[in-house]
Amino acid sequence: MTNAIDSKSVSESHVIRVPEELVGGWISEIWHEGTPVRVAASDRYIADKAAQWGWDQREHEVQERADQELEACCEWLGYPVAARQLRAARRPKPPTLAEQALRAAYIELVPEGKHGSLIISALNRLAELEAQQ
Repeated sequence: MTNAIDSKSVSESHVIRVPEELVGGWISEIWHEGTPVRVAASDRYIADKAAQWGWDQREHEVQERADQELEACCEWLGYPVAARQLRAARRPKPPTLAEQALRAAYIELVPEGKHGSLIISALNRLAELEAQQ
């Protein structure tokens, strides 16, 4: 698929947190012979980073399997139009620069008079040109 998930956004949206009890159990096993311990923030940080590293190492494989599942669903549908709609819903394209600028212009600029309408017209034309590519 052309719309692969950005690894930074995945890492931020799939934050893995190791339960404090589990981290405490590990520390207790290694250094305190089974005696319960208070978990330091640094220990939690290291455990969370280690768990996230495991996800980061498999991210490509996970994405590939998700793409395979999506293609199987599209094939099962048997209707090209429905398959395109399903792909668009499951792998939405990020807004183009022109679309983002238009949204900002409408929200923040609140175009009034000649200059606002000129900016909006230019952004609309840019959006049309981007769509042609």
